[in-house]
Amino acid sequence: MRVLISVDMEGTSGIVHPTETNPGRYDYERGRALLTAEANAAVAGVFDAEPDAVVWVADAHGSFRNILPEDLDRRAHLVRGRPRPLGMLAGLDEHTDAVLLVGYHARAGAGPAVLAHTMSDAILDVRVAGRSLGEIGLNVAMAGHLDAPVVLLSGDDSACAEFSALVPSGLTVAVKQTLGQAAAVALHPQEARERLRHAAAEAIARRASISPAKMAGPLDVEVDLYGPYMVDLATLVPGVTRVDGGRTVAFHAADVAEAYRLVQLLVQLASIKPS
Repeated sequence: MRVLISVDMEGTSGIVHPTETNPGRYDYERGRALLTAEANAAVAGVFDAEPDAVVWVADAHGSFRNILPEDLDRRAHLVRGRPRPLGMLAGLDEHTDAVLLVGYHARAGAGPAVLAHTMSDAILDVRVAGRSLGEIGLNVAMAGHLDAPVVLLSGDDSACAEFSALVPSGLTVAVKQTLGQAAAVALHPQEARERLRHAAAEAIARRASISPAKMAGPLDVEVDLYGPYMVDLATLVPGVTRVDGGRTVAFHAADVAEAYRLVQLLVQLASIKPS
């Protein structure tokens, strides 16, 4: 079987502040080590359940260059760097049997939730067919579009609740209890890894009972952006229109894959500052 493990950073045990998740800042290197260790726990759990599995690990935070390659379980294939097809789910295809989301965080606007956001601080909300979706929801939907069930998520308790609302039969590992945007009560990292390894093995063993989450197209999508100039840039993309007000753009997508790609593009455009 083939498994994709998408690894974000903000939902890692012990991490509560942006200085721990951004290169060159206080404790980022420690954050990288914690992240890599949780990725390894998930990889080990998959192989506990399926010794002959093919496991891809997608580094899915920021620059997509956070996992320490030399410290990653040597049985896994690392997907690293950007830009790349499918972003946080790079490596996903129609042959993928299961997806695990490790170190994930709640969507923008959720709270209390540790380091909650949606892809970028420039995105205030993404609504697909009227439903507000963050990175968890968008990735669950994209995996479902290719018939791959997302069987497990780890992160804080808010992220776990967000995932459970989308995939009720999926497993969760709450590695910390949120106290706010930059505060939490965290499990010891070793305890978090042990729970994650056990849950990953159980999730793979139960994968047949966890259905892919489906969203039928066509889909209406709205994106609320932080700055009006970001809206100006976004409307240069064919098919993207301004909604009444200064912060929202909308577009029609044929399916989830098209919606996913366009949201990724809008995130990149939103990072451009006016000169």
